[in-house]
Amino acid sequence: MTPRRAFDLAALSLVGAASLAATGRAQPAIPAYHVESSIPLADGYWDIATYDPEHDRVLVARGTAVSVIDLATKKAKDIGEVARGHAALAIPGTDEIAVTSGEDDSLNLIDARDGHEIAKVPVGQDPDAALWDPDLRQVLVMDARSGSVSLVDPRSARVTRTIAVRPALEFGALAGPGLLAVNDEDLSELELVDLRQGKRVASIPLKGCDGPSGLAADPAAGLTLSACSNGVAALVDVRARRVLQLLPIGQGPDTALFDAKRKRFLVPCGRSGTLSLFSVTGRTVTPAGTVTTEFGARTAALDPRSGRIFLPTARFGPARQGQRPPMLPGSAHLLVLGLG
Repeated sequence: MTPRRAFDLAALSLVGAASLAATGRAQPAIPAYHVESSIPLADGYWDIATYDPEHDRVLVARGTAVSVIDLATKKAKDIGEVARGHAALAIPGTDEIAVTSGEDDSLNLIDARDGHEIAKVPVGQDPDAALWDPDLRQVLVMDARSGSVSLVDPRSARVTRTIAVRPALEFGALAGPGLLAVNDEDLSELELVDLRQGKRVASIPLKGCDGPSGLAADPAAGLTLSACSNGVAALVDVRARRVLQLLPIGQGPDTALFDAKRKRFLVPCGRSGTLSLFSVTGRTVTPAGTVTTEFGARTAALDPRSGRIFLPTARFGPARQGQRPPMLPGSAHLLVLGLG
């Protein structure tokens, strides 16, 4: 997580958990999300969350470990050893987890059963977000400081290719066959990378979008949505390589999701304590309401089958002048929102 992505906790105001909030204008009926559960987590820093459908669990990258949350038992355990974890994701067909370790420039492969290290793969500088490419069957790692994408084969535990892009890379998303889209936070651009050719093929200026972090894609429609730090999300036509519109969201976003089954973009906003929803019809995207979550809930994962949303967060005490409010001991938890 880069400094800009580390939202200013001093600016947060307390927001009640999980009620529906109106936007003040006519809009489609807001989907009926409700609090399904709140699962305790260990205290401390957290970053990107992902959902593991094969084992029905959520993985959350932490400062020194990975939180593995079993949704059937509603229990969490911390496993492995990392140096400021940023993204943790399951390797399909295995019981292995890949986690980016930002301070030692590596992708760690760990056994989800007991947390032992299978391999430590050196990648670029400050590896941050990562995702699984089902076609290549490799992990794509966004190396933030070195401005590259490392392709890692978990079977051989080695980097198969390093693609030069630009520094300050944030989240990536597969926007089409062999096409990776990546937010560039400092340049406020969307970088397009051809994974087959192994090169950057375009840079799309995100005019009106400051510090894009979270990114989601609807590959079938050729659309991406970048969550920006100035209260908007940039909808991009990756085929025409241009911004289509800026859509209103809350403050303090750090991820974006696309629910392909329900044709919906979702943007969790930690400073506002809200989840911004957008309906996708063909290639038309419209606001579909706002759900109140909890302040601090800036990252999220999605269960594509049920539509459940998982948001790691915590509670905070009052801040002293010029300082961030302290996280209250024993308050870290995973907020689970269900549908229906």
